Amino acid sequence: MGLTYLSSQTDDDFYRARNKAFFNELQHILNPEEATLISFTDIKKLLKPKNEVYKGMQVVPVKLIAGSEGRYKDFDNHFFPKSNFLKARWERVDMAHLTDVTLPPISLYELGGLYFVRDGNHRVSVAKMKGIEAIDAEVVSLQSEIKLKPGSTKEEMIRQVINYEKRVFYSETNFGDITDCWCLDFNSPGQYDLIYNHILIHKYYINMNQTEEIPMEDAVLSWYRNVYTPVIEAVRKYRISRRFKGNTESEIYVFLIKYWDELKQKMGNNFSLDAAARDFKKKYGRRTFIHLLKNLRAKIHMMSILKNQP
Repeated sequence: MGLTYLSSQTDDDFYRARNKAFFNELQHILNPEEATLISFTDIKKLLKPKNEVYKGMQVVPVKLIAGSEGRYKDFDNHFFPKSNFLKARWERVDMAHLTDVTLPPISLYELGGLYFVRDGNHRVSVAKMKGIEAIDAEVVSLQSEIKLKPGSTKEEMIRQVINYEKRVFYSETNFGDITDCWCLDFNSPGQYDLIYNHILIHKYYINMNQTEEIPMEDAVLSWYRNVYTPVIEAVRKYRISRRFKGNTESEIYVFLIKYWDELKQKMGNNFSLDAAARDFKKKYGRRTFIHLLKNLRAKIHMMSILKNQP
C-alpha cells in the first residue's frame, strides 16, 4: 500500500473515531457525565487503595481499560477522541498499526479490577476504534477490596462503593440483626465510617459511668434507640425531609445531629432536640431557598447585562 493511500486511511479512521465521540456526546446531552472518560485520580480518592504492587508486563483486555490518569478530558468514555488537536498523534499510532510496526507497551494502573491509562492513551484509543481485544501493558496494581464492574459510569462506581461500605458496616457491626433496621442508606461514600464513629463516641460516654466496659452490641443498640431514632422522629415530626429532597433520612440525621451539636456548644447542653429541629427547619426552610433563588436570578441577570455591554 502506498503512503498516500495509508495517509488517507488514517485520516478516515480518525474522523470516524472523532464522529463517534461527537454523536456519543449528543446522545448524552442531558447527562454529559455518562459520556465522560473516568479520571483515575477521582477513582483513587473514592476507593482509597492501601498500597501499590508492580505487576510487570501483562496482556490486558482492552474492554477493561476504563479511564485515564491525565488525559480523561481528551477522550470520551469509549476512548474516542473529542478534539481535532489529537489528530496528528492519533494518526501516527494508526499508521503504525496499518504498517505492522510494533509499538512499545502502554502503562496502566489496575484498581478495583479495571485499568486506567498512565501512558498510551492514543494507543488505547486506536485499539478501541479498531476492535483490538487485548494490548500489551506494564501494570501497577493498587490494592483494594472493592471490585468495580466493567462499563460503569462514575456515578455507578460511586454507588458500587457505597453498597460495599454498607455491606461491610452491617457485617462487622451486625447492625441489622441488633436493631432490625436495614434502611441506613446514603448517597455518598464515607458515611458509614461516620456512623461507626458516632457509635464509638456514644459507647465512650456510656462507659464513663460504668464499672465494666459495655459490649459493642449494646452500644450499637443504645445508639440506635437513644440517638439515631429520636433524631429521625424529629425529622419526621417537623417534616424536614421536604426541604432535603433527594437525601435519605440517614443523611438528614447527619446534618441535624451536627447542627444540634453546634447549637449546644453555643447555647449550652440543655438545648433540646426539638428546638434544634425547629431552628434547623426554619434556617433551611422554604423562605431561605426562595431568597437564595432570587439572589441567584439577580446575579444571572447582572451577568447577562455585563456580557452584552460593548
